[in-house]
Amino acid sequence: MSDAKAVVADYMHHVWTDGEVDACDRFLARTYTIHHDPGDPWDGQKLTLDEFKERVRISRAPFPDQRFIIETIIEEGIRVAVAWRWKGTFAADMPGFKATGQPVKSSGLTIYYMDGGRIAGHWQVTDRLGVFQQVTKS
Repeated sequence: MSDAKAVVADYMHHVWTDGEVDACDRFLARTYTIHHDPGDPWDGQKLTLDEFKERVRISRAPFPDQRFIIETIIEEGIRVAVAWRWKGTFAADMPGFKATGQPVKSSGLTIYYMDGGRIAGHWQVTDRLGVFQQVTKS
């Protein structure tokens, strides 16, 4: 596995699956641009490292046991593309939705942009509507 692919895989595991928010310091550039991520409140924004850490905390809170499973990881130039599956338990309320304790799953594709061996942003598509449909079931 290339260095860039290893950085992305480790980032997904430590930050998003294990919730090690301070691990962002090891993996991310000083600023992080969300180029495309429809439905994400931070879509189109450039975040500082501290702002990104807060995004992780907020995003993980409803699904504290979430897990990302990498299906495919491909590198081309400064980009690392990851096809992934995700699952978690809807254990804490989120705006507009009461926690149900039910399992939720989804999948997506994220293209990470690398800069000097660190992740500097992403372009992502995922089925957020499917997630919302699952969290409204009781």
